[in-house]
Amino acid sequence: MTKKKIPDKLKIWIDARKRYHLTDAQIQMARELGLNPKKFGKLANHKQQPWKEPLPDYIETLYFKRFKRNKPEQVRSIERIVKDRNKKKQERKLRKQEETSKILQK
Repeated sequence: MTKKKIPDKLKIWIDARKRYHLTDAQIQMARELGLNPKKFGKLANHKQQPWKEPLPDYIETLYFKRFKRNKPEQVRSIERIVKDRNKKKQERKLRKQEETSKILQK
């Protein structure tokens, strides 16, 4: 069984989660807000710049301002998203194979 590769576009989010000690919910909130994980270093500089809010709190504050709720209704990790995408892709591939086999049988 081969392990499916995580796309680079989503791998950046996994690295940001580990580096900045964020939860899956906070990563999902940041993604929904359209934040860039490459720029988290500027936002997470609250030790040198005490007036800044810590990154997890900042993401939660922005999310509440935009969506008027504290956290997403359904929290999914990046790994879960990749797994669901691969499963959906596999189902689509099987369905297409069945359709082509039906056409060739006629």
